[in-house]
Amino acid sequence: MLLLTYQVIILLSLLVFAGILLFNLVELQNLPECPPDSGERPFVSVLVPARNEEHSIEACVLSLLAQDYPRYEVVVLDDGSEDRTLEILRRLEASSDARLRIIEGEPLPEGWHGKAWACRQLGDFCGGELLLFTDADTRHKPGSLSRSVAALQASRADMLTLTPYQEMAGFLEKLVIPLVYFILMCYLPLRLVRTSPRSVFCSAIGQFMLFRRETYRSIGGHRAVKTAIVEDVWLCRAVKKAGGRVVVFNGVDALGCRMYRSQGEIIRGFSKNLFAGLGYRSPLLFGLVVLTLAFHVLPYGFLSAALLEGDFGPALFLLPLLQIALAMLCRVLVAVRFRQPAGFAFLHALSQLVLVAIALNSFAITRFGKGAQWKGRYYKFVSSEQ
Repeated sequence: MLLLTYQVIILLSLLVFAGILLFNLVELQNLPECPPDSGERPFVSVLVPARNEEHSIEACVLSLLAQDYPRYEVVVLDDGSEDRTLEILRRLEASSDARLRIIEGEPLPEGWHGKAWACRQLGDFCGGELLLFTDADTRHKPGSLSRSVAALQASRADMLTLTPYQEMAGFLEKLVIPLVYFILMCYLPLRLVRTSPRSVFCSAIGQFMLFRRETYRSIGGHRAVKTAIVEDVWLCRAVKKAGGRVVVFNGVDALGCRMYRSQGEIIRGFSKNLFAGLGYRSPLLFGLVVLTLAFHVLPYGFLSAALLEGDFGPALFLLPLLQIALAMLCRVLVAVRFRQPAGFAFLHALSQLVLVAIALNSFAITRFGKGAQWKGRYYKFVSSEQ
């Protein structure tokens, strides 16, 4: 009886997640097409922090310079790159018009996360009425800026963020990266990001964040998140705490991003973000591990036991089978919406096991190691985040 009750609770929880997903599929609208020109548009500063981005920076900058928006500048900050990034940027600057400006960043001071420090310098340097922070590994369609500015103005928002198309090549990329949108769509009611004043309901994708300048500066800019590894979500919280309005749009047809390019980058990147994203709270991390196993891995164990024992009753077979089917259906729906490889939904349990391993690694390197490593730097801000 106890096992049956447990299985019912797991199934009901998965049904709740599926319900959140269905509401989010309606709530998360595609980025609207830009309406006909209706007057002078605000000047936009497009700001790109770059460190060791020689494989992607040229494509990113060229895509930004090809925007159809009439009034904008592109400012790229080289954050002490140790590869050919600055060389490529100087070549692009020499061959472009005055719209592109390259600046060399100052050394990273104590107590700052690298990206936050680079973005702080960019935010202080520029003069746009709107500020777009975007990553160096993104590529933008020509209308992405026009459409985003129009959406920000139409929604009267103070901050707009997009969900990019995530480019994936390797097996581990296709296994793990889709979990970013799976977690977002199944666990967070996106309507509350837009309508609730509570800062706990936050979502932001650092690959594309558009701010009104007065909002950005009123929260202290990136100074407000100088030790935040997951600075995008913390910026969203700061905006909402200040009474600002945040909107999220589906931007898969507006820009793409190759988040990681190797297995090592995937492990380091997710390990850097996972524990930090939970505020370095150990109970939350281990709670996540337990619930991930219960919802997405243990049903396969019960199903295997049922087949071995020939027990096809509800507790060991029928309910776990429904749990597996429901989780897979959710994965497929998310994959279709964000143009991901749907076939990897059948490896859902494996992807969740990898997530658990990364979560434990994130905890271990932060609590017992040198801290999270990214692009040659180590970060260990546990005491300041708690």
